[in-house]
Amino acid sequence: MRDVCADFGAELREFNGEADHVHLLVHYPPKVALARLVGSLKGVSARRLRQEFPDHINPYLWGEHFWSPSYFAASVGGAPLAVVKQYIENQKRPD
Repeated sequence: MRDVCADFGAELREFNGEADHVHLLVHYPPKVALARLVGSLKGVSARRLRQEFPDHINPYLWGEHFWSPSYFAASVGGAPLAVVKQYIENQKRPD
């Protein structure tokens, strides 16, 4: 995930998730199209997960896809980053 962000000139500041979704705190430049960044994060991570854990991920597929086609993004410009990072860190890790 960090390498994909770096390819876009972005910085992955926090990453965690639950069994059915992930939370990422990403600082990215305004010139980056968020949809392209998210698409790349999903594509690269799905490809790597399929390579490393082919049998384990099958129950989690959406048809033939690992990720759903949607995503949620929110700006945290006014919130203290420490609070947002703590929220992400405290998410239950997938089994």
